[in-house]
Amino acid sequence: MRRTIAAAVVAVATAFTLLPAQAATADGDVLQPAEAASPATDDQADQADQALTTVRDLLAGKGTTAERRSGGTEQAGSPDLTLAMRDLFVALPRLDADQRKEAEALMARPTDGANDRLGDGYTVPSRRSCGGNFCVHYVTSTADAAPSSSWVRYTLGTMNKVWKHEVRRLGYRKPLSDRAAGSSRNGGNGKFDIYLKDLGSRGLYGYCVPEFRLVGAKYRWRATAYCVLDNDFARAQFGTAPKPTLQVTAAHEFFHAVQFSYDYGEDRWFMESTATWMEERYADRVNDNRQYLRSSQIRAPHVPLDTFTGRGSFQYANWAFWEYLSERYGNRIVRDVWVSTAPRGKRNTYALGALKKQLRRHGGFARVFAAYSAGNAFPSRTYSEGRRWPSPALAGSAVLSRKSPARAGTLTLNHLSSGHLRLRPDKGLRSKRWKLKVKVDGPSRKASPAAVVTVQLRNGRLVRKTVRLNRNGKGQTKVSFSRRTVRSVTVTAVNASTRFSCYRASPSADPQFSCQGIPRDDRKPFAIKVAAVPR
Repeated sequence: MRRTIAAAVVAVATAFTLLPAQAATADGDVLQPAEAASPATDDQADQADQALTTVRDLLAGKGTTAERRSGGTEQAGSPDLTLAMRDLFVALPRLDADQRKEAEALMARPTDGANDRLGDGYTVPSRRSCGGNFCVHYVTSTADAAPSSSWVRYTLGTMNKVWKHEVRRLGYRKPLSDRAAGSSRNGGNGKFDIYLKDLGSRGLYGYCVPEFRLVGAKYRWRATAYCVLDNDFARAQFGTAPKPTLQVTAAHEFFHAVQFSYDYGEDRWFMESTATWMEERYADRVNDNRQYLRSSQIRAPHVPLDTFTGRGSFQYANWAFWEYLSERYGNRIVRDVWVSTAPRGKRNTYALGALKKQLRRHGGFARVFAAYSAGNAFPSRTYSEGRRWPSPALAGSAVLSRKSPARAGTLTLNHLSSGHLRLRPDKGLRSKRWKLKVKVDGPSRKASPAAVVTVQLRNGRLVRKTVRLNRNGKGQTKVSFSRRTVRSVTVTAVNASTRFSCYRASPSADPQFSCQGIPRDDRKPFAIKVAAVPR
């Protein structure tokens, strides 16, 4: 789901104190809603129960706050309905008969009306406007009513433009057709169905629901879908103009349907971050996704890249990571990762594994992640629109002088996170002889540690140098530190670990990480010593 109107950060940074050195101590034409499954294990049953409860609460309005996002601010968050629906879809075979009946009602289309016993369906006859690849379903009365026929036409036109951009221009798979389900179950034909409904009153922009699996080995982990969007995106509910809000929501939600045609079981952080990145590809001028950047690794570098939580917006905010990659390697890099996640035979690669595969030709994941992390300390120089992005968060800073030339301390970093220390030369360090000596003592090589030193010169140039760490994680380097030519030196420590015990995390764990796993290299210490030396 694009996100609730109220979405926010709940995070506490790990403090770093810079101390004086001496103080440092089948195939295609048959559809089915779910596959047969063996009896559920206790964990699987718990996961299925959790999925049902989450969707039930969200559709009842319990997951959202009464406050509304306005002017790009963020409020307290709630779980994501699209991915909650995805989880429920996966859980269907594990539910008992009564639970499954309720789940199918929760996942029903608005046009199912009275068949939706939770009252989420249309209560009056609906109409349909079809064209291109879509049909837009709407009503003309009740709270769900579309504001006008022109708004319906605008929605239909927008959806077709989104299809053209994502499928034809960027080359992603088109969503699977539900034609084989029959007109009584597929909205009347095989076109992709969009339903307009009052979602703003629940704090929602829109959501998509995976619905049918195609039978056949080549369709494993692929599903058809339909989407529901707010009926009018009224400024009173959303705080912004209706048309731009529709544009970014359409780009985001439709991309979830595209994702379901690759692998509907993919990692949550990957699905949401790439869908938010897609907003920038389709509606670059809207810039609605900038509101999340205060939760990104620019402002929260200590939070792992693959974080997904119902208590914050990190999974949206880290669209900046894909922006970093696409600005350097082209938009295709994101599509290539999605292609790599698609199941092949018995192999099903999770997102981080697919990403590592695609980055091999660019120097490897650890090297790219370290460069990205160091770049986040200078967003205005790293991203094409970075001058309008938030300023970076530093773990610590200090001015070094002749009287106080050294500092030391320890950064404790979780997997896929980083921390920045910024040092400035005092006016007494004007001679060109002055250097900054940086010593790093991090975790062993198997935890993929890295350290990057960035020298910001007074002429505006940035000079980067990677600290070579040995197999024990130790290394050192020297860089210029003359006040005459150097404005600052930033030391970025990086935990680039991608090691997990996959599928071991509790279904109710919050936050969740890659492959439903438990990270193996969290809380790794990086002892850092810096000293201004006259040579």
